[in-house]
Amino acid sequence: MNTADMMIHVQPSLDIQARAVLEKQLLGRVGVDCAEFNHSPHPFALMVKYDPDEVEGMELLQMVRRTDPAAFMVGL
Repeated sequence: MNTADMMIHVQPSLDIQARAVLEKQLLGRVGVDCAEFNHSPHPFALMVKYDPDEVEGMELLQMVRRTDPAAFMVGL
């Protein structure tokens, strides 16, 4: 299994409950190994670890944009 990491920034207006739903939605996607917000220093940064052979990063970003249209990928 190949792995890749990406960070997606969501808007501060996205509440804790909506962020928890995003984590669960992404974790339910085949190829996603980990999806979590770093609640302490960067509460609006969503870290996603995934298998690029199973799912494309842009597909994951589009999943997040259904909840937060202004979400964007941050370079690591």
